[in-house]
This record gives sequence, C-alpha cells and structure tokens, in this order.
Amino acid sequence: SRSLGDRAIVAASDGMINLLEMLDRTAGYKSTVLVTGESGTGKEVIARAIHSQSPRREAPFIAVNCGAIPENLLESELFGHAKGAFTGANRAHRGLFAEAHEGTLFLDEIAEMPTSLQVKLLRAIQEEEIRPFGDTKSTQIDVRVIAGQILLGGLIDSWS
Repeated sequence: SRSLGDRAIVAASDGMINLLEMLDRTAGYKSTVLVTGESGTGKEVIARAIHSQSPRREAPFIAVNCGAIPENLLESELFGHAKGAFTGANRAHRGLFAEAHEGTLFLDEIAEMPTSLQVKLLRAIQEEEIRPFGDTKSTQIDVRVIAGQILLGGLIDSWS
C-alpha cells in the first residue's frame, strides 16, 4: 500500500500505486495537469494531493467548477474585472487567478468553459499574465493550473 498528500490517498492496486508514484514525481514541476475520471472518482482529491506535494503547498489551492458558474460571470470570476467594467461593477474584483498567485488553481469541468474563455485561459497559462475584464493593462501571475474533466467510460476501471 502507498499514500500521498496531507489527506492520505491510500492505494493497494498496482494501477493506483503507479498513479500515486507518477503524481509524486511530477508534483514539483509547474506543468499544467489534466485529471480525468467519472463523476465522483476524486479528481479534486488528486489535484489537492499534487498541490500538497508541490513547492506551492504553502500557497493557496483554489478549486472552481467551470460548469457551475454562468458563462457571463465565469470570465470575471477567473480573471477579475475593473471598476465600472459593466453595470454593477462598483469596485474592481481580483479574480481567482490573482487569488491563486504562487499556488494552484483547479478548474473542474474544464470542457464546460466557453471556447472564447478557453482561448483566454491558454494565453494566461502560456504568457503567465491575465487581463481583468474591462482593464487596459495585464497583470503577471504565477499559478499552476490543474484541470479536471469527466471522462465517460471509466478511466478508473483501468486503475484497479
């Protein structure tokens, strides 16, 4: 048996032990990670384990379900907005990327994100900067992104 992270993930099967060993080896790198599995299989648990094993463990871990936030609010939630950017924007909002600075941002149900925001997300990852909605200047960020997506057909089955 093998465990990983602050909240132990205990595994006995060869497939899960291999997965935990791979996570342990890659946790120290900043690379973007995609975690797939059926609903309820623990994608966020895996993301938290990666974060807790990484040099970013003392910085924030922020999880957001991209499918649970209405499309018209998701850009502001992720990237922030400037004061006056839209009706009701009485003050600037930092956004989750800025909140996760030097930490990890877990974007669950990533495929639910509109294509236009996926393009902005790719730019944020590649350029390590964000531009809040309605702002004229970009802000540098240092965030590791872990994405989660439901995979129908059972990737978990191959782990056991």
